[in-house]
Amino acid sequence: MQNPKQKLVFFVGVAGTGKTTVARKLAERMQAAFLDRDTVGGRFVEKILEMNGLDVNDRDSDFYKKHLRDLEYDTTKDICIENLAAGQSVFMISPFTAELKNRAWIDEVLAAAGKSRETVDVKVIVVALKDMETQKERIIERQTERDTWKLEHWDDFKHRVQFVPEINWDIPASSILVFDNSGDLTEEKVDSVYRFVAGE
Repeated sequence: MQNPKQKLVFFVGVAGTGKTTVARKLAERMQAAFLDRDTVGGRFVEKILEMNGLDVNDRDSDFYKKHLRDLEYDTTKDICIENLAAGQSVFMISPFTAELKNRAWIDEVLAAAGKSRETVDVKVIVVALKDMETQKERIIERQTERDTWKLEHWDDFKHRVQFVPEINWDIPASSILVFDNSGDLTEEKVDSVYRFVAGE
């Protein structure tokens, strides 16, 4: 009997859309390594920002973008590669905006793990909301210190986010799901995401 393909699922979208919440709900039904970039790099980034006299919650500064952004993402990628190589399915949670634009990035990840499209099923779930006010309410409700900068600069922040990121990976359209996470996350909605990832 042929072994089922490993799953490499990206939960992407801007802050406050509920990427992590959706991923956690799916993780209750499907075994996978759960890699949230904020968790992987958060403590280190905050310490480095603090050591440089900067706001530990600001992920939009030039310093963060130049010195820390890729450090967080590349570390998460390395852990992903290790898990894929070990035969684990992987959930990746973060915006991944630059990575999605880079056509070669996903193939480089698979190759580094000794895998290919034939052995790993790559899916992208874009978690979105219909309006920015709902997004702001979600950000306020989760009471995370990292969101302080976003809320204090909301007018600036909301004009620069993209609801649906540019995806240049060579994967079929059927492997990309734009999931509207407005309203309650019902079991019916989770079922639809599960069916998408499982390929049913």
